[in-house]
Amino acid sequence: MLETSLAHLSLAQFRSWPRLDLDLDQRPLAISGPNGSGKTNILEAVSMLAPGRGLRAAPAPEQARLGKDTGWRIRAALGDHALETAALPGQPRGVAIDDKPVPQTALGGMLRILWLVPAMDRLWSDPPEARRRFLDRVTLSLCPDHADLALTYDKAMRERNRLLRDGIGDPGWYRALESQMGDAGAALTRNRQGALTAIMAAQTDGDFPAATLTLLPGEGAADDPDAHSIAARLAALRPRDLAAGRTLTGPHRADLGAHWGPQSMPAAQSSTGEQKALLLSLMLANARALAGRPVVLLLDEVAAHLDARRRAALYEAIGTLPAQSLLTGTGPELFADFGPGARRLSVTKAEGMSHAAEAVG
Repeated sequence: MLETSLAHLSLAQFRSWPRLDLDLDQRPLAISGPNGSGKTNILEAVSMLAPGRGLRAAPAPEQARLGKDTGWRIRAALGDHALETAALPGQPRGVAIDDKPVPQTALGGMLRILWLVPAMDRLWSDPPEARRRFLDRVTLSLCPDHADLALTYDKAMRERNRLLRDGIGDPGWYRALESQMGDAGAALTRNRQGALTAIMAAQTDGDFPAATLTLLPGEGAADDPDAHSIAARLAALRPRDLAAGRTLTGPHRADLGAHWGPQSMPAAQSSTGEQKALLLSLMLANARALAGRPVVLLLDEVAAHLDARRRAALYEAIGTLPAQSLLTGTGPELFADFGPGARRLSVTKAEGMSHAAEAVG
């Protein structure tokens, strides 16, 4: 086992699991079970070991098995370190590393967690906000300071938006905030551009198409990496923002573009199967780009929209990744192409509680 891999996962009162103690190793873990049995809840629990709200983006009280007035706990062993996140009744979610309280952003420096869930199959047809969130998760995996920069930018923008809504016209109230937005926004943009470069460099040819990725400017030059330029644009467009009551320019308006193949096919115009293959290509490349760091790849219902050939190719690719992988599917037959190289877990649900049993491959 790599020193930087997850060795154990323990859940208490999380979602449908009253308790789960699961030993992990470097082999892919294929989790099968009927819809609603609780298999995705295992992936969500792992995703909570990253900054943010996890793969379902759910508020902490909604994740408690016994209701919002109760609590839950997730604990994991990562090498010599103990990671824990928990939500006690009536309190915000907390995070601890080696039993010492830390901010959520500290998790990003310990473990990189990547995920692909069925809702993301619509990524290329969803509004820009969905692609921006996806891009920022990828960027955070490669640049752990990205979350702090986003918090700094968002805080300054919220203050600026408050002034705009209140109709404050005095430039003196805006200068410091726009300078902060320029500094943080330029760093956010540079991180995003660097992440896209790293992902493209880590793509391979084969059953999952390599894509040309671009940071689209959206409305308002959202791809500008220069702090002074961002601040100057905010100042120049202040009258327009005052009329709208919100900030209409900046990196918070960025979008992600993707084209693939010899015809440079836009992702949004591709078939459902090709869009899924493209997303998987980006996930695999993201994991490769993080080689040497602790990475967990979570693939929920991954076999959907993949034919037998691509399923086999995916499992072969996962077997070569420098990452731990957890996958879910409704039946064990979906993972037959893994052969003996993967572990299998069977999940069932009875009387509102999930249960797990190791299955023979």
